[in-house]
Amino acid sequence: MSSLVTKAVGGIGCAVLGLPLLAALTIAALLGSALPGASMSAAAPSKHALADIPPHMLALYQRAAPECPGLSWTIPAAIGKAETDHGRHPTMRSSAGAIGPMQFLPSTFKAYAHPVPPGGKNPPTPWDPVDAIYAAVRLLCANGAKNGRNLRRAIWHYNHADWYVNKVLKIADGYGAAEPAPTGAASAAVAFALGQLGTPYVWGGDGPSEGGFDCSGLTQAAYRAAGITIPRVAQAQYDAGPRLPNGTQLAPGDLLFFGAGPHSITHVALYTGGGRSIDAPRPGAVVRQGPAGTSAPSFQGTTRPAARGGRT
Repeated sequence: MSSLVTKAVGGIGCAVLGLPLLAALTIAALLGSALPGASMSAAAPSKHALADIPPHMLALYQRAAPECPGLSWTIPAAIGKAETDHGRHPTMRSSAGAIGPMQFLPSTFKAYAHPVPPGGKNPPTPWDPVDAIYAAVRLLCANGAKNGRNLRRAIWHYNHADWYVNKVLKIADGYGAAEPAPTGAASAAVAFALGQLGTPYVWGGDGPSEGGFDCSGLTQAAYRAAGITIPRVAQAQYDAGPRLPNGTQLAPGDLLFFGAGPHSITHVALYTGGGRSIDAPRPGAVVRQGPAGTSAPSFQGTTRPAARGGRT
């Protein structure tokens, strides 16, 4: 049995080139929905956020943010706080004619109101929190928030004042829980992975000596560099754990898993902090860093190999 075949036994592990075309396309679709389209909404709410934001509004901010890849839920939440204290303002109508919990001018809201979000009104209205929050996310995305291109510019377009931008960013910073500091092993794994940016994707690849990495080859090599041995394919890495309970605050070095279910893991990425991860995505691509993707439907869970020890 060749080394390439050996690596593929026991799990898919993002090895799609040798699959029948239909299966390959199915997995490619899963991977496409898993990673690049998700936001930094994985950031856990801080204690302050949980105390300050009504639960139904917090859920809406977190649900709407993935509509804009790379946008943290904390930004629309901070705007909701700055505008109407999350809808607590008694009238929610400004002297300029802005209305509703996110303070939209009717003409501006109309430009970002469609498609009607799940649970929204039909026709949509800026008075409805669901419609308003989704429209706010779309407005931010259209003006620079997508993938963090120019977040300050995006917020400035919401209210044309630098003081407003600073206020929103300060509120948002207080809403996100601080990430745990990475251990020595996690730091080593992240540093190794970041050093591979731009390396080609190669099915079954374990590194530049084989032309590049596939997804689980990259994560295995990263942890090998940190002095921790993990299995070769994505499913086996997921099964090996240690798995984290749902809702656990992510830490740099955590592994993020995607697929059709917990027994059908097809992709793995390494969390690098700040709502971002690094992965070897698919044939024809290179090792990249981008949004973590934990709000995607295909996200299945997280493991923390660094908890086993390794470098200190």
